[in-house]
Amino acid sequence: MNPFAEPANRARAQSLEMSFGIYLLSLATIAAGILDLVWRDFDPAHQPFGGLTYHLPGRAAFACIAGIWLIFAGSATLWPRTARLGAIATAAIYLVFALLAMPHFYPMLHKYGFHLTLFLGLVNQVFLQLMVVAGCLALHAALAPVASSWVGKSRIIARCSMGVCGILTGIGHLDNTQSIVSMIPRWMPLDASLWVVISGIGFILAGAAILTGILDLLAARLLVLMFFLFQVILVPIFLDHPHLHQAWGGTAFNLASAGSVCIYAAAFANRSARLSS
Repeated sequence: MNPFAEPANRARAQSLEMSFGIYLLSLATIAAGILDLVWRDFDPAHQPFGGLTYHLPGRAAFACIAGIWLIFAGSATLWPRTARLGAIATAAIYLVFALLAMPHFYPMLHKYGFHLTLFLGLVNQVFLQLMVVAGCLALHAALAPVASSWVGKSRIIARCSMGVCGILTGIGHLDNTQSIVSMIPRWMPLDASLWVVISGIGFILAGAAILTGILDLLAARLLVLMFFLFQVILVPIFLDHPHLHQAWGGTAFNLASAGSVCIYAAAFANRSARLSS
């Protein structure tokens, strides 16, 4: 038996996982940019920047600029020579979306009062964007020189963002079950609310595992699987509403999130393999 066969196979699998995550994140980001250009507007559900510029002149121009940025950032990430720059550019635009979701807090809470469901939904909107940012930071760290001081910092930020987002998303599912039930296809067996509860618990466990580092790689990979299962659920939605930007944008954002978590898993698997060797 070749003693180097198992490490070589593991390294090859991790490389494929990283490549798959990069392609998924990049192509989904490019698709989100194309959608912004086609509609000449922001995705209202996944690009909160649109809400901030609703009454401002030149809204379509801002959307086109964001779309072009998304396309170039995603394209740069695909090219090895510009992958680090592309990762930072992709992280920057999703970070902008996260930061510009924050102005929604005051008017929403002022209008509807403080409700835990509403508050968690607003916070989770921010951290969903940060999940993609975390994947980009993990990619940047994986491509950076080992001696770079940024490597350790970006890994910590990625771990915290991924973990907190998973927990908040899970709590949101458990606290707001009825609004999510309508997204569950009728062909799925058992009660729809049961699937929402199961997914909520899954998100919480995955987030806790990533934060604590206990079975974090397994949790991240299962989280990727959950995103793909959600994609199956999203297919009938955008097929029933082909002219709805939000439906197509939801698919692009969901796949970008899956790619980000996949990159995170591959990056930390590579680090664990180096430490154990």
